[in-house]
Amino acid sequence: MPGLVLVGAQWGDEGKGKVTDLLAETADAVVRFQGGNNAGHTIVRGDEVYKFHLVPSGILYPGKQCLIGNGVVVDPKVITSELEELRHRGIDTSGLRISANAHLIMPYHLLLDHAGETKLGKLQIGTTRRGIGPCYADKAARLGIRVQDLLDEKILKQKITAAMEPKRLSLRPYAKDPSLDLHAMTEEYRTLGHRLEPFIADTQRIVWDALDNDGLVLFEGAQGTLLDIDHGTYPFVTSSNPIAGAACVGAGVGPKDIDDVWGIAKAYVTRVGAGPFPTELEDEMGDRLREAGGEFGTTTGRARRCGWLDLVALRYAVRLNGLTGLVITKLDVLTGIDPLPVGTEYTGPEGARFRDFPYHQSIVHKVTGSYTELAGWHEDITGARSMDDLPQAAQDYLAFIEEFLGIPVVLVGVGPGRDQMIWTEAARRVQQAAV
Repeated sequence: MPGLVLVGAQWGDEGKGKVTDLLAETADAVVRFQGGNNAGHTIVRGDEVYKFHLVPSGILYPGKQCLIGNGVVVDPKVITSELEELRHRGIDTSGLRISANAHLIMPYHLLLDHAGETKLGKLQIGTTRRGIGPCYADKAARLGIRVQDLLDEKILKQKITAAMEPKRLSLRPYAKDPSLDLHAMTEEYRTLGHRLEPFIADTQRIVWDALDNDGLVLFEGAQGTLLDIDHGTYPFVTSSNPIAGAACVGAGVGPKDIDDVWGIAKAYVTRVGAGPFPTELEDEMGDRLREAGGEFGTTTGRARRCGWLDLVALRYAVRLNGLTGLVITKLDVLTGIDPLPVGTEYTGPEGARFRDFPYHQSIVHKVTGSYTELAGWHEDITGARSMDDLPQAAQDYLAFIEEFLGIPVVLVGVGPGRDQMIWTEAARRVQQAAV
């Protein structure tokens, strides 16, 4: 049975958590492979709403193997807080495991992140200020502290000392901050280590065993393709690789272990923070999409920028990830908009036209979307449970996307509930094969 990678195909916030939660029911393991608590997944179960930041989306199934891979950066305060909240709500967290090789977000990472954004002023990237970037920077500089270091007080103290030494000048404004006291920091993190010790494991071995036993393993990404540090709209990107290829590195598996890659995309587009957005709507229609879609960040609460579906960028995501299927979420938000513009080209300031996503950042910042108008629909589609239940115009909208991208739509979301998802035959084959 396959290793299935689920990635965001836009700028994040596409609904990956809900899709992972649905597929996790029949999966043997769910692995988060990159990012940190700068991402948020919202899952609706009946009247209950769950907001996750680090815990993999499959945790709502009792005993399900939910793994935080080595490619994730972990704030131990955040993960312990999430676990406490879940236990308080009666959720079994016994299946959670955290890679011993995952890197830790430390107090100085948070301070440096905040100071860096403040210093940039109007040029701010729009980070969540959760310390993600500085943590990944320390990892690359070989000054990182890993989860396993929490279990050895001597090593932990030595590594904190070594990591803080080259930062002394940058941290000088925070010299009196009690969170930077070496002894207090060591004690606090050692205590956190004791609380997390039952969850620390060799997660890649767990994944290998599941795959060797023909189990279904879901590799869950955070953020989205266009926020990839190598292939996104740099520097307005995240600090890791949210694309499918990173699942191998961030979970410890080989390329042959990946059989399918599904991209998740909204029926329109949103973006949080600064950076280019060719199909952005800065008018009443943008406000309408934001309100109808509830477009406010799970982690930050920030209002998301909204725009029409961008098929130029989405085709770029198809190629980068090697997508074999596309999940369209929030199709219901477009109900009542007629006609429906879809971005199929970009136009530059001098009239140049681009059918492919530009590689040069100066061009990406200046282009605007050129649109093909499709017929809209006015019928309520929130009760649709098959493609045939959708109005013809909605079916045509999805068919246009499939033809433009050259891949099938496998799932379609028509509302926030678990049951408000249309399963195509391709999706059901994956689900049934795992049973």
